[in-house]
Amino acid sequence: MKAFFKLSESVKLLILSFLVGLCSGGAAVVLEKTIALVQGCFHSGHFLFPAIGMLLSLLIVRYVVKDNIGHGVTKVLLAVSRNESRIKAHNMWSSLLTSALTIGFGGSVGAEAPIVYTGAAFGSNIARKAKLSYKGMTVLLGCGAAGAIAGIFKAPLAGVLFTLEILLFNISMSSIMPLLISTLTATVVSYIFVGTESPFACTLAPFSLENLPFYLVLGVFCGGVSLYFTRFTLWLEDRIQKHLRSPWVRWMVCAAGLGLLVYLFPPLFGEGYDSVSRLLGGEELSPFKSPWGLPLFLVLVLLLKVVSMTLTNAGGGVGGTFGPTLFEGAILGFIIARSSNLLGIALPEQNFALVGMAGLMAGVMQAPMTAIFLIAEITGGYDLLLPLILCATVSYGVTRIRERYSIYTKRIAQSGDLLTHDNDQAVLTLLKTRDLVRDKYPRLREDAALEDVSQLISESTAAVFPVLDSDGRFVGMLEMDDIRKHMFESETFGKLRVRDLMHAPLDFVFEDEKMESVMRKFDRTGVWRLPVITHERIYLGFISRSRILAAYREELKLITSED
Repeated sequence: MKAFFKLSESVKLLILSFLVGLCSGGAAVVLEKTIALVQGCFHSGHFLFPAIGMLLSLLIVRYVVKDNIGHGVTKVLLAVSRNESRIKAHNMWSSLLTSALTIGFGGSVGAEAPIVYTGAAFGSNIARKAKLSYKGMTVLLGCGAAGAIAGIFKAPLAGVLFTLEILLFNISMSSIMPLLISTLTATVVSYIFVGTESPFACTLAPFSLENLPFYLVLGVFCGGVSLYFTRFTLWLEDRIQKHLRSPWVRWMVCAAGLGLLVYLFPPLFGEGYDSVSRLLGGEELSPFKSPWGLPLFLVLVLLLKVVSMTLTNAGGGVGGTFGPTLFEGAILGFIIARSSNLLGIALPEQNFALVGMAGLMAGVMQAPMTAIFLIAEITGGYDLLLPLILCATVSYGVTRIRERYSIYTKRIAQSGDLLTHDNDQAVLTLLKTRDLVRDKYPRLREDAALEDVSQLISESTAAVFPVLDSDGRFVGMLEMDDIRKHMFESETFGKLRVRDLMHAPLDFVFEDEKMESVMRKFDRTGVWRLPVITHERIYLGFISRSRILAAYREELKLITSED
């Protein structure tokens, strides 16, 4: 063990990425098997069952975990930007257990976000035990997330792209190797315990160049539905949280709503992958005999899946939007192809269902590369690579026109915690104001006589002095230049008090303020330092341009180094 700690960090990463791949791949297998076990113990599809799964998850989260573990991908992003890539140890099992109960009992959510959170937790905690740096911990956290995707979908390339594109980690090319090792390892683990069959394998019609315009149209529709998916999900979730404060009331209302939806529209039960597989296999899902009955039925399913997903999460269940995105994409592609066929325009329904999955994923997650290669890998549909690229690109472009952020990053961006591939922006996001505050400046009371504090001032090398009231609140500042011109006026110097010479700063900085906002204040005021206070105006110290610049250079070297 001692020999391991003497290795360079790059070598440690290669070794540990294999271990993380085993853990995340194993977690993906456990989650898949546990969901199947729970579903096998009960009569699958009963509309009352989702309420049970949501309640069990709620009880575990509130009384055992005692932590918010929903929205797994978003939590991983926040861990990187806010918490130095540290994820609590309980996330190595808590998200897995609660999502298995939620989905196993029929919650209308996906298992991918919880397993990503689980895999990332393995990476973070293993990195912490190995005493890796922030960058090493971030890479290993990414390895866990990538391995989780690779394990649950048997798609190693998609796992790597997921980490690079969706999780937005600013990692160097030297970090690609650990990601590849983790995804390959996780995929092999999944092959051993689950089998090598593709999750959505089906018989595809030969690609026809004449259908490209219709795939372009599908991309436009995917972009529109992506906007609906993202905005309506976040809006509905906010409304539920705002108006239903009690978690038990939320559970009752959401469980009743979800049960009603599942009763009326059975495809909304669970992840929905069974319905997707039936569509790809050519089976009918609609209870109506009319030729247009199925497309119209699926339009309602498409619109209501967002509602059922949000009700599941808001009511105490644990699950993600990844699975519902794939479900809705398949439904949308099938609707367009079936409607065209009914109008006399022959289109391959299975092909359009698969391409629709990539289109909606590209729009909702704003990750076209991940969408293209994930669908190609999980369906064995590399023959559809050109339609996948066209549809995903168009959907992504249509979505970006109206929505800058993905469903994972929208709220993080609003709070200023979003990491991006822009190194400058990433460094500013990672720098914390409270870490750069210096409190070396002697404090003066506003009612103190100037001659009484002259000795304190003369012994200090500081050029500026904070002035506080009797409660420690910041009321102004005094600079040496303000004092110097009165020091030799003996008649007036003895009569002056600190408040007579102090002045208000051009701006304040709050202890929890984002560094991007702090830099804007420096640019606007043109000063060299600004006082830092709490929201109650309690003085904490000063922050200077030079200290920010030094920290910026160190952080930039950390995230861009190739060692």
